[in-house]
Amino acid sequence: MPPDIEAIAEQVFVALADPSRRSILAALASGGPATATDLAGRLPITRQAIAKHLALLAEAGLVTAEPGERRRVRYRLRSAPMQVAQQFLAALARDWDGPLDALMDHLDR
Repeated sequence: MPPDIEAIAEQVFVALADPSRRSILAALASGGPATATDLAGRLPITRQAIAKHLALLAEAGLVTAEPGERRRVRYRLRSAPMQVAQQFLAALARDWDGPLDALMDHLDR
């Protein structure tokens, strides 16, 4: 597996490891693009904490910052890194399926 795919997948997994970041992603998925202030109104997380989480999510490529009116930044979901992580997991599953099936066959005998 190319190292860049592993690096992207690792960033996604690190980002998804935190429940607050998962809540932010879920809020963006259900409500569309939003500012840190908008998200703070919907979630039990301070605006400052949301801003820090959004920075990490942006670093992982899961959100993108878009300039808005009056210097407000809106964040929008990006699915590409998540798709890379899904491909990474699918490749691992394929690599495991053969040996696990062989072990099951051996144990069944």
